[in-house]
Order: sequence, then structure tokens, then C-alpha cells
Amino acid sequence: MAEFSEDVMGVVTERIEDRFQMPLADLRQAVKAAPQANPDATSVVHWYGLLAETQDALDAAEDALVEALGTQPGELDDAVMELAHQVNAAVTVRDGRVMVVNFLLDPHAAGKRAPGAWRGGAPAARRAPALPTAAPALPGARAVPARGVTR
Repeated sequence: MAEFSEDVMGVVTERIEDRFQMPLADLRQAVKAAPQANPDATSVVHWYGLLAETQDALDAAEDALVEALGTQPGELDDAVMELAHQVNAAVTVRDGRVMVVNFLLDPHAAGKRAPGAWRGGAPAARRAPALPTAAPALPGARAVPARGVTR
């Protein structure tokens, strides 16, 4: 299972290095020296660090599960099932963090376009509100008198 985790981390590292045109270690040093210089790089390095921590936790959980499975033939007890659940949870967290890093690396991802980059300019400048925003006018005197009311 460690081979798969190395592949995931390797692919993500390669994407980061391609995006920023420098080795990851150099990017980390640059972000540490000047975190405000490139907010995109700072975000990617932050989330990559979280991803690496999660991957380490996943590797440890997998190792513990493999060890427990090797010592207990037959039906699995609650302790081994708990280890399996920990592995599943760690995989979910790792995959979520990979998705965040991939989102940060993709300049064309949904939701990353500036308002002025929309077709036709900013949405508010293109059209009026979809719903009326003014309070409705109150009706004046009734045209038809109510029954039993004399004027």
C-alpha cells in the first residue's frame, strides 16, 4: 500500500513543480521566506503540508492494520475492525486534501474566475435584480365601498 501512497504524493508533487516551475523544496523555502509574495504558492504549500501529514497518518494506520491482520487469522474482532475504519477515514481525508491541492493548482477550476472575467462583464452590471427590491405600493382608497360602510 505504501507504493500507492508514494504514487499519489509523487503525482501531486510533480503537478506542483510543473505549476510553479521549481522543485518543491525550493518552493517551500520561497514561501517560508516571503509568504505574501505569491498567495497561490502559499496556499498550495500549506495544503501540501497537510496532505503529507495525512499521508503519514494513513501509512501508520495501514501498517497497524496489516500487522493486526497478520496475527489474527479467522474472524476479525472489534479492535481490527476499528483499525480498518481508521484506514478508511485516513484515506478519505487524504483524498479530500488531494482534491484541495488539485483545485488550487487548476487556474480554470470552477469558482476561481474573477467577476470581471465573466462574459459581458460583472454580473451586477449586466442586468437588474431578478426579484423586485422595492416594497410594493400600498393600495389607495378602495374603489368599491365595503358592504355596510357608508361614506
